[in-house]
Amino acid sequence: MSDPLRLGIAGLGTVGCGVVKIIQQKANLLAARAGRPVVITAVSARTRDKDRGVDLSAYAWEDDPVVLAARDDVDVFVELMGGSDGPAKAATEAAITAGKDVVTANKAMLAVNGQALAELAEAADRVIRFEAAVAGGIPVVKALTEGLAGNQISRVMGVMNGTCNYILTRMQSAGLSYDEVFEEANKLGYLEADPNLDVGGIDAGHKLALLSAIAFGTAVDFDGVTLEGIGQVTIEDIEQAADMGFRIKLLGVARMTGRGLEQRMTPCLVPADSPLGQLEGGTNMVVLEGDAVGQIVLRGAGAGEGPTASAVLSDVMDIARGIRLPTFGQPAAGLEHAARAAVAVSAPYYLRLNLTDKPGALAKVASVLGDCGISIDRMRQPEHGGSEAPVLIVTHKVSAPSLADALEALPQTDVVLGQPVALRIENI
Repeated sequence: MSDPLRLGIAGLGTVGCGVVKIIQQKANLLAARAGRPVVITAVSARTRDKDRGVDLSAYAWEDDPVVLAARDDVDVFVELMGGSDGPAKAATEAAITAGKDVVTANKAMLAVNGQALAELAEAADRVIRFEAAVAGGIPVVKALTEGLAGNQISRVMGVMNGTCNYILTRMQSAGLSYDEVFEEANKLGYLEADPNLDVGGIDAGHKLALLSAIAFGTAVDFDGVTLEGIGQVTIEDIEQAADMGFRIKLLGVARMTGRGLEQRMTPCLVPADSPLGQLEGGTNMVVLEGDAVGQIVLRGAGAGEGPTASAVLSDVMDIARGIRLPTFGQPAAGLEHAARAAVAVSAPYYLRLNLTDKPGALAKVASVLGDCGISIDRMRQPEHGGSEAPVLIVTHKVSAPSLADALEALPQTDVVLGQPVALRIENI
């Protein structure tokens, strides 16, 4: 059997310890499948003496991940620390410079610095693999770079943040408000230390930017992702959407248009009977559309010790087998910097407005929409009391500029209270 593949693991949180467990428990299986042993030689974390539930006594310890990355007895640097810059980026650069391959679960680092790191790695004839950075245990990176390599990808779409999907489905199933479920998710440990990374769509936006780069052969452009979180979604929106045959999801969509690359991570309505509409709890789903294969749906656990560690090991095993691919599926130097495109495809929208409860209010709303070229498909006015009247509207297909004009004009009337809520209805 060949020489072992020696790993240095930086970061011993949930995922790092999950990787250690798999390697310790399945050493023979991994060796048989890789054709060589896969072993850990050294580790690094912030705290040396913490009880992590795994035996680390056989591994060398480094307080500094940069030192770990450069050790002579490390072939692959496994970066599981997180953070877009700081120690994670410094250690990754040190590993590449020292001639090591890199496996990472760090979506933020690659979304912000992926192009530069890919160019550095490929110039040094090294690889960076990041299956664990996108959708947890779902092998979506491998699907795009390998399984669908013969396809022109037309659209990438999916639910890529399990916490947001948990909040939205829990609101629906329990009839709870956003604030109530947010606190529940926080107590369960589902939220990031900075919750806005989850509920603001940032975490999922990082993942979408990485998939876009692979799908469309472009440099990673996280700043080009339109981000809108789920904080504005109310239980009333969820209930009314359900009555109309829809579910609300934080949905990522990327497509290449004639105007450039469209990338957005926003709350959308999807048909309740669609695969995305039926997605419950913390599960992720990614939909890939190619010209030859048609539509591919990938579903699975988007986070957690086992699923994410499984994804890390898939990359480690590829390296052990001698499989070497460019970071984003084609040489980084050839990735184009795509123009950023606004939403190009017209779609129906769900609108929620609060109106002054007086005669003629609906007529004024209809007039504004008509002036902006927006026709109404369905309209509802739920039961209400007091001086405010909620109104729910589903439009026919409307362009993004026309919708923007309407959303600017409606609050300027004397009948619309506050800012209207507009959610795109996505055709799946």
